[in-house]
Amino acid sequence: MSAEVSSVTDLAGDLAGKYRRTPSGGQDVDPAVADADVEAVLRDGYVILPDVLTAAELRAIRADVDPLLDLKGRNNFEGHATQRVYSVLNKTRTCDRMAAHPRVLALLDRLLMPNYLLSMLQIINILPGEAAQMLHTDDGFYPLPRPRPALSAATIWAIDDFTADNGATEIVPGSHRWGSELPQPDSADRRPVVMSAGSCVFFLGTLWHGGGPNRSGAPRLAATAQYCEPWLRPQEAFTLSTPREIARVVDEDIRRMLGYNIHPPFIGQVDGMHPKRLLED
Repeated sequence: MSAEVSSVTDLAGDLAGKYRRTPSGGQDVDPAVADADVEAVLRDGYVILPDVLTAAELRAIRADVDPLLDLKGRNNFEGHATQRVYSVLNKTRTCDRMAAHPRVLALLDRLLMPNYLLSMLQIINILPGEAAQMLHTDDGFYPLPRPRPALSAATIWAIDDFTADNGATEIVPGSHRWGSELPQPDSADRRPVVMSAGSCVFFLGTLWHGGGPNRSGAPRLAATAQYCEPWLRPQEAFTLSTPREIARVVDEDIRRMLGYNIHPPFIGQVDGMHPKRLLED
């Protein structure tokens, strides 16, 4: 199937023939629920999605992730008493649910352009004694001045309960609207995201946040999935780090977010063709 182009406007559409664009799993979410989530995010910079993973899903995630926890951070930003697991898609399928949860996709569908990309999927385990992480924004490395719309969004999933004492992510509500101002390290506006295991906090890439100090006697296990606009370079080069055999078995939402898509008119093409042809036998 081919489409004739008579103006530049025509190039904004889906020109793919064999591999047509598919709707995201976010379309299955009640629009009223998704719209309320977006309203909260635009107002506060974040929203908590309570208890969106089941106890069985949490057990499966922990069983797969616990054996992977080994190396600690290389600097105080990663955390000298924090364990991190990168390239999670290559190590387990149990975390796929977090990367492409319909409630999250419904938010992304409303906040980012179509064909948004997965930028990072990571496990973060904050051990007892870890200090507070410096406050930062997740899209601050894109060199565009603020204030501006967010270029990315992120989720942090509580595999353990998040409490005020065990390293819960700390946020500065409303800071997604800031310009060039910077938060003070000991700002009273820095608030812990307290939520139960199985819950998720979704926030804009412009929101100031950081991991909290773990003053408890137990580790705090979490996962983070981050996303960006389709015309930006993701943090992880998934088309390089993810073997094709993995890209073939993940669901269509994740496959699209890995970069196996075309953002009109030509972003993502390989040799002038759709990248999904690379997954054919």
